[in-house]
Amino acid sequence: MKKILMMLFSVTVIFYFVNCSAEPDAKEQAEKKLDKQTEQTAKVTWLGFNEGLKKAAKEKKNILVDFYTDWCHWCKVLDEKTFKDPQVSKKLADRFITIRINAESTTESVQYKGNTFSNIELTQAFRVTGFPSLGFLNADGDVITLVPGFVPPETFIYILDYIDKECYKKQMSFEEFMKKKGECETQESK
Repeated sequence: MKKILMMLFSVTVIFYFVNCSAEPDAKEQAEKKLDKQTEQTAKVTWLGFNEGLKKAAKEKKNILVDFYTDWCHWCKVLDEKTFKDPQVSKKLADRFITIRINAESTTESVQYKGNTFSNIELTQAFRVTGFPSLGFLNADGDVITLVPGFVPPETFIYILDYIDKECYKKQMSFEEFMKKKGECETQESK
């Protein structure tokens, strides 16, 4: 019995070292290369609130405000799954100004619409009741909409297109926009 256990132990150790020292196969190498490229190209640059508002006005871009907390699990998932998605990060970098607000910070204050707010007060002013919450503003800083909760990348890209194409101004619902596969042109507007 002792010999069998020693033999199993030896086989396990050999198997472990062979697998640990083996070169990764071509598929693994390709995945690692793709992951590295994605990390390099898929980065969202987060600005402070006032800096972001100024930049948006200057560049005439819509704004995404990410209201988060340090303890929020779904905020972290949103960061990892949605904001790091290559399509999402490219669209955000090209067409939006991105702002991040720690909704529970008592040490930061911002200027908005002629008033000074702490981050907590600004979060309340935007009527955020859960985290994460994503506020979309136009280039003038006016609120377009607030999207509560985690949004997967495949849905979030549609939200970005809906805002970017200003479909909300055409009285089209987001559900209708999704049914039309990202088109908001109506027969009358063509």
